[in-house]
Amino acid sequence: MNRVFLVGNLTRDPELIETSSHISVCRFTVAVNRTYSSQDGERKTDFFNVTAWRGLGENVSKYAKKGQKVAVVGSIELRNYEDAQGIRRTAVDVVANDVEFLARPSNGGDYSSIPGEGEYAPAKRTTASAEVPALQDMDDDDIPF
Repeated sequence: MNRVFLVGNLTRDPELIETSSHISVCRFTVAVNRTYSSQDGERKTDFFNVTAWRGLGENVSKYAKKGQKVAVVGSIELRNYEDAQGIRRTAVDVVANDVEFLARPSNGGDYSSIPGEGEYAPAKRTTASAEVPALQDMDDDDIPF
């Protein structure tokens, strides 16, 4: 089973793009603090690259902002590639199946444009509607839907 749960803060505003076949893809990074501190008392942080497809990605792009705390449920995907010096590298990505907004953005953003969301509304939740394809160097012809 390949399942990951992350709770952390967005390091920047999400970036929404569209493939040539008009499928929405949103990319963002989540900073997650480790539960322990180093010997010098410093707490380490891990940074996870996350991708959300279609409606889920559109919602994240529309309502999430830099600094906001989110919960991401998804799967880990490894990508192998060769860098400019010819060295083989591996990148770790998280493909989101579910994203929940846990708190308002620290920069003062609001959710007043979300139907049914008032000043003190609970966190907004959004879920992926379908399985997402692998994040390899793919053409639009390789997308299974």
